[in-house]
Amino acid sequence: MNWNKLFAASFFAILNVAAFSAHADVQTPAQTHAAGTHLDIKKVISTVEDGGSHCGIVNARMTYLDSSGTQKVLDYSKFAECGNQGG
Repeated sequence: MNWNKLFAASFFAILNVAAFSAHADVQTPAQTHAAGTHLDIKKVISTVEDGGSHCGIVNARMTYLDSSGTQKVLDYSKFAECGNQGG
């Protein structure tokens, strides 16, 4: 087992959780994305998705800054990032 890779993966996982937690206390109301809606995204802060280990359509949430620097939250549906399932 490569301990350096395990340590690095754990470290980045903890950073992601910490970053999400830091932004979770912001009470920004989420908007829901509809096809054809124009999005003003200057910088993505974080993305998270529901779903666990199954493939298919899942709910996701993106926190981002618009061109004026205002933090916004967007709820949308997407295909799960379930890896290459082959078949």
